[in-house]
Amino acid sequence: MEAWRCVRRGYGRCVVGRGRYPMLPHHQKSLGRDWTTPWENLQRCCWNRHISSCMRWPGHYSRAPYPYFSSRHFSLNWRPPCLFESRTPFQYWNWRPDNLSQTSLIHLSSYIMNSEGDEPSSKRRKHQGTIQRHWEYVCNHNKDKTKILGDKNVDPKCEDSDNKFDFSVMSYNILSQDLLEDNSHLYRHCRRPVLHWSFRFPNILKEIKHFDADVLCLQEVQEDHYGAEIRPSLESLGYHCEYKMRTGRKPDGCAICFKHSKFSLLSVNPVEFYRHDVPLLDRDNVGLVLLLQPRVPRAASPVVCVANTHLLYNPRRGDIKLTQLAMLLAEISSVAHQKDGSFCPIIMCGDFNSVPGSPLYSFIKEGKLNYEGLAIGKVSGQEQSSRGQRILSIPIWPPNLGISQNCVYEVQQLPKVEKTDSDLTQTELDKTEVLVTAEKLSSNLQHHFSLSSVYSHYFPDTGIPEVTTCHSRSAITVDYIFYSAEKEDVAGQPGAEVALVGGLKLLARLSLLTEQDLWTVNGLPNENNSSDHLPLLAKFRLEL
Repeated sequence: MEAWRCVRRGYGRCVVGRGRYPMLPHHQKSLGRDWTTPWENLQRCCWNRHISSCMRWPGHYSRAPYPYFSSRHFSLNWRPPCLFESRTPFQYWNWRPDNLSQTSLIHLSSYIMNSEGDEPSSKRRKHQGTIQRHWEYVCNHNKDKTKILGDKNVDPKCEDSDNKFDFSVMSYNILSQDLLEDNSHLYRHCRRPVLHWSFRFPNILKEIKHFDADVLCLQEVQEDHYGAEIRPSLESLGYHCEYKMRTGRKPDGCAICFKHSKFSLLSVNPVEFYRHDVPLLDRDNVGLVLLLQPRVPRAASPVVCVANTHLLYNPRRGDIKLTQLAMLLAEISSVAHQKDGSFCPIIMCGDFNSVPGSPLYSFIKEGKLNYEGLAIGKVSGQEQSSRGQRILSIPIWPPNLGISQNCVYEVQQLPKVEKTDSDLTQTELDKTEVLVTAEKLSSNLQHHFSLSSVYSHYFPDTGIPEVTTCHSRSAITVDYIFYSAEKEDVAGQPGAEVALVGGLKLLARLSLLTEQDLWTVNGLPNENNSSDHLPLLAKFRLEL
């Protein structure tokens, strides 16, 4: 592999491996990240310096045709032995292509394909363009729901009035630069310049300015970029910013930013999912919960609870994911609880690293989950492999976490002492033990919110899945905006519920795309979209 890397980078390596020297010194021409050179130069600089003994060729040419020779430069009767025979290893390390004409070109690609998980060539290096997303208005089911992206005109039936407050929310995983560089194998389809932070941040800021959301929930916000660029830029646009960095040595976190002109801040409540006293919770993910009050000309107006999180990625640790979610829901319950026992309207955004229809997703929407017999690797639905098939323990988290199976903080109450332990009979002790054991072994999780998803996750006409993230290894939905509202089925398509009554009413959403749509612009990130996630955007109405 070292020799092959040398060829790709334009260097030769001497037989004894003591140094490198330029292999393509004069006439090579750049083709993006690839290079071409006249064959006589390569022959002079390579074959005479033992490059034939150190070149290695991919073993599956149907999907990995690099390096390749342009057939228009070959003699019609010449064919390199075994080179184009799919799935046949190339075994002639000392061959000399004497039949090549002196004007032939060799193409040395800088693209690396060294694992069976790399994307096929049909998904690489597509022409660049702009993806088209449209507003889908859902407040009137009888009109055409689609509007052109950027249309400022609001449906007449969705306008503000004295007793209504309209606002918009964006959820966006902006892709931490450190995480991008640590996981570079996910971005092999990208041209290198589009991966630089100096290129990416202006694009991200441009998107935020364009959509002009009243509330931003951002994930993978790198701390140094947040302090130096992100926060100052957003503050100049009229946002107030709150940030929670991941614990440990992780350099990124979650941010919630809102416009001064729309909301005032009542409370900030960070949530750390790492607990040194709970061995299960050894990961550094975090959440952030804000209580906001709309700025309206009324003596008293309702408040809104906005939560943002980025749950653990690991598909094989569904136990940790569910526990992190329970901790976030417990904090939301504490913040959103009102004096009359009800909850204020709730918006919960983030990257939940779970797909639609998975047990974790269903728990959020349905408010209940019986996880008895559920495999730990099936919780998030990210993988269907045989890995992570250990069954979830009952209960998932230990009692000392202080969170009940209803996903609320437990109130520590001292029991009334009417008898000492010595006064209890053995029968009474046995009954007490049975009751405690039965309570601890409940496999039913619940929460008290009525949460809907802004998005349907499937296109109603075709049933093709929507995707929120797309890179070299996958294209799926993991990002969501959930909101509290009563919902009513308005169509038979999967996930096609629209809020009609309740604390929050969904007015519109920015359309999502299919995997095929995104690969027409070379996936994500690309020249115009600088994260591997799409921003989610919704417009809501709050009854005053």
